[in-house]
Amino acid sequence: ESVLKMKMCWVIIQDCYNMKYMTECGRNRAEDILFSSKEFRQKCLQNDHKALMLQVEKALHQLHAREKAKQAKDEAEAQAEAMNQNQSLPQPFARVNAVTPGSPASISGLQVDDEIIEFGSVDTHNFQTLQNIATVVQHSEGKPLSVTVIRGGKKLHLGLTPKHWAGKGLLG
Repeated sequence: ESVLKMKMCWVIIQDCYNMKYMTECGRNRAEDILFSSKEFRQKCLQNDHKALMLQVEKALHQLHAREKAKQAKDEAEAQAEAMNQNQSLPQPFARVNAVTPGSPASISGLQVDDEIIEFGSVDTHNFQTLQNIATVVQHSEGKPLSVTVIRGGKKLHLGLTPKHWAGKGLLG
């Protein structure tokens, strides 16, 4: 491309030496040459601009493609991580539907909608009925119990001590 430009310039220069200073119409030949060289220069600049714009367009397409691929990869990783986390959490056997303020359950940090996966010696593998929980609570009055719950997709360990309080039962 630059070789072509150089050849065109050389042709214009040669034309300048071979021409008379005035045209047959009486116009100055230098003005025609100046106009031709300006016109040639403008065309070169337009070609350069077009080439540069094509490069910019290509770079933008590549940038957006990379960003799209990165976003898809990040989403896939997040989805895989969420699946792994869900798979690694055991299935809960009970859900807390009420916690009375000031009760032993409330003091231990137990909250409504916590999903219980371990309550003392009862876990997802040996749980049969809520009577299992009642038995553990009766035998553990005044003694701390380890309670594991799922809250917001995360596993939490709480310490709960069943005891008599102002309300009903040992937990509240």
